[in-house]
Amino acid sequence: MPNTYTQLFTQYVFAVKGRTKFIKEPYREEVEKIMCGLVTKNKCKTYSIYCNPDHVHIFVGMHPSISPSKLMEQVKSGSSNWINGKRIVVGKFAWQDGYGAFSYSKSQIDNVVKYVLNQPIHHKKQSFREEYLLMLKKFEVEYDPKYLFEWYD
Repeated sequence: MPNTYTQLFTQYVFAVKGRTKFIKEPYREEVEKIMCGLVTKNKCKTYSIYCNPDHVHIFVGMHPSISPSKLMEQVKSGSSNWINGKRIVVGKFAWQDGYGAFSYSKSQIDNVVKYVLNQPIHHKKQSFREEYLLMLKKFEVEYDPKYLFEWYD
């Protein structure tokens, strides 16, 4: 009986609701660990993650049994429940609806890992909005501007 063989590498990008800088540095690594655990629980592999104060990049090797939308539902709901349960933010924490998902080949893994881990340096030169719009353009993703993240810059 044949098996299923895949190579599915995806970078996900999603934003904090209200784009408030809720993910403070003292909690960043803990939030990242929670998200990585949720990825693993869903049979996927985290290659790199970086929680910026107002948005997240997570690069994942996908398991064929889970869809990108289901994985993001699990990661976003699980992490927001954890953040709210720990009360690490004032008020109620939530992620904005939606996400970006960008696929890569195996030969690009090292470059994407470095890109994700270098987020603090990257954002000294470019805003999240500029970065995200550039990614959509680079990957030739058609979009309606009214359905992008809420921008507060």
